[in-house]
Formats: sequence, C-alpha cells, structure tokens
Amino acid sequence: MSPEIQNKQGPKQALFNNLILHLHPPKVHERTLELAHTWGLGGMPLVLVMLLTLTGILLMFVYEPSPKLAYDSIITLQEEIWFGQLIRNIHHWSGNILVIVSFLHLLRVFFTGAFQGARSFNWVIGLCLFFLVLISNFTGYLLPWDQLAFWAITICTGMLEYLPGLGLWLQNMIRGGEDVGQATLSIFFTIHVVIVPLCLFLLMPFHFWRVRKVGGVVVPRSSVNDSEEKNIYVSTVPNLVIRELVVGLVLIAFVMVFSLIFDAPLEAKANPGLSPNPTKAPWYFIGLQELFLHFHPLFAVWIIPILVVCSLIILPYLKFDSDMAGYWFHSPKGRQMGVFAVVTALVVTPLIVFISDFFVDFTAWLPRIPGFVTGGLLPLTLVLVSIIAFYIAVKKAYSASNNEAIQSVFILLLSSFVILAIIGYWFRGPGMALTWP
Repeated sequence: MSPEIQNKQGPKQALFNNLILHLHPPKVHERTLELAHTWGLGGMPLVLVMLLTLTGILLMFVYEPSPKLAYDSIITLQEEIWFGQLIRNIHHWSGNILVIVSFLHLLRVFFTGAFQGARSFNWVIGLCLFFLVLISNFTGYLLPWDQLAFWAITICTGMLEYLPGLGLWLQNMIRGGEDVGQATLSIFFTIHVVIVPLCLFLLMPFHFWRVRKVGGVVVPRSSVNDSEEKNIYVSTVPNLVIRELVVGLVLIAFVMVFSLIFDAPLEAKANPGLSPNPTKAPWYFIGLQELFLHFHPLFAVWIIPILVVCSLIILPYLKFDSDMAGYWFHSPKGRQMGVFAVVTALVVTPLIVFISDFFVDFTAWLPRIPGFVTGGLLPLTLVLVSIIAFYIAVKKAYSASNNEAIQSVFILLLSSFVILAIIGYWFRGPGMALTWP
C-alpha cells in the first residue's frame, strides 16, 4: 500500500488495512464473496482458536495438572468461580467444533478442486493443521481426569503397543511410564498448552499467506465451461472483511448459546481400578476403534491409518485429466457419482460390519495361518480389490474422467468411515457388542 493512500486513510485505518492485507490480497474476485462457495469455513478455525486461547488462559488460573487435584480443580471451577462453568463449556465445545469445522474446510477445499497446482503444498499444510487440532483435542481430553477421560486415553494409548518393535517404547514415552498417571497428565498438559498452540500459531499464518500468494481462495465456477469474462475484482476492505466479521460474530454467538444450554461432560473422578463397560475412544477416534474390531490391531491402528494419511498427502500431486478448480464436485456427472458412492456406503458398510460380527471369522477358519494375515492382510486385500473394482466400475458406467472417479472413491471411503464412527458411537454396547441404542 502506497504512503499516499496511507496518509489519506489516517494512521489507525492504515494500520488496520496493512494487518488485513498481510492475510488477504488487496483485491479479491467478486464471486469468491459468495457464501455458498466457502461458507466461511476458512476463517472459522481462527476464531475458534482465539476462543480456545482466551478461555484456556482463564482455565489455567484454576486448573491443577495433578491426578490428586485435577478433578477437584474442575469441580471448584464449575461450582465456586464466577462463570467458571461457562468458561469451561466454551473451551470444551470450541475444541469439538474446531474439529468439525476444520474437517468441513478440508472437504470444501477437496470438493471445489482447490488443492491442485500452486495450491498443492497448502493442502499438505492444511492436513498438518488438522492433525494438530486432533492432537490438541486428544491431549485436552485427559485433563479433567474423570472416568471418561482416563479410560478413553488408556484405550487409545494402549493401541500403540501393536506397533512392532517401537510400540511399547512409544507407549511408555507418551504415557511417561507403563500406566496412565502423573507423568501422563504432565506430558499431555504440556503438549496441550504449549507445544500444540505454538505449532498452530506458526503454521496458521503460513497457511493464510500461501492462500494470499495464489490470489485468495479459488474462484467459483457455475459450470464446466464457465465464461472467464466476468473477472470483476473488488477491494478486500471492506467487502471481504465485513463478511468475515459477520461470520465470526455468528460463530461466537452460536458457541455462546450452545455453551449456555449444554454443559461440558464430567463423570466421576478417574478410578484406575474400575473400567467402564464399554470403554470408548473420543468421538473423533471412534471410527479407528471400530476398525479395531474388524482388523488385526497392527492393521487397524497403524497400516490402514498410514495408508490413508499417505494417500491424502499425495492426492494433489496425482495426474488428473483436467483442472476443475472452483466447480463443486467437478461436474453434474461428478455429483451423480458422489450420490451413488454415498448410497453404496450406506448399504455395504453396515452389511459388512454385521457379517464380520456374526458370520465371518477368517482367524477361526484358518487357525494355522498367523493372525496378522487372516485378520489383517487378507481382509485389507479384499477391501483394496473392492475399491479398485468400484473405481473401474463407476468410471466405465458413467464414462467419467479420473477426476470424477477419484472423487467417487474418496466419497465412498469417507462415507464408510463416518458410518463406522456412527456404529461405534451409538450401536456398540457392553463388551463392544452390536446393540440397538
């Protein structure tokens, strides 16, 4: 921004504009201001991180990171500190909403094709930020030191032992010993209040700068052959800033009202000698726990998640038939294929879970073959063959491009994982047996 413009604006307005223009380009395409294009999902995580930082600082004045005092300090906060319950509610729900919003933002970027070309590396940065959000929620989950938190973390960290060679070492390092205790709480507290926030505050500006470097969010297209003649650009201030401000205020109002109505959960104080039945992982990891019931632990905890993460990282570097950036679901055909993928997942996933629970047990049928083969390699091979067959079938049936076919596979796997999480959360009872909720 030139000195002449700054002088005309005045020092305060110039300072504000300079701050904004470090995050956004000076001008943005008029069509990127459409709410239905981004839904404000890119800016919402920043608002939620600010809420979490503010409420987290307030909570630290009362919270005691010790197994003997942690639970009692939460009770003191809720019952004796003015607005203590509300502050904890805002912090708790903001963290959970942050997971959802960050996930939806990743989906928005994928389904509008805003992850290819110059934006490829920013997709990877976005994945790193999403994993940091999960780590933040996971480490914060233990801090109340109630039964729900203690046993959920015990279950999740217990899965680490299935990593060959390094599993027990990694588990002991994260727990600070063999069992979940004082060392675990101290480690989780440090990661939650120092390491993760530091990483977020370093990566988030870099992520925003990368968006700014490519000229802002991807320009929406209303059709495959959308005309490029309507290139109308408007000033970021106030056109984009006002919209971001409205979205931020609406989000804050929603979090506040939600926190006034619903209290953050708190069960009885943690009892290492009494495990609840069933013991479930946090909701954002419960899909992995469901996989644990159908695959050998090595595959459920390590191999399958690593395959998924690696696939997401290399996704923007695959060779696509065309650049469909800005067009939701690539094409009308892509939308139809997406619906078909969702319907397929809704039918096939519960059916496979039911068959796996009651009828098919490769380990029992083939007792002489190692369990990691019958419970892991064999079913994973069947799944991968089915995915490849689905890709070939939909591409041929719809005469689709590889863009549309890859998107269909992505939707199929995403829908299946969501269904697994729903089954694990609502349809698993004592002993993790299938039951009606």
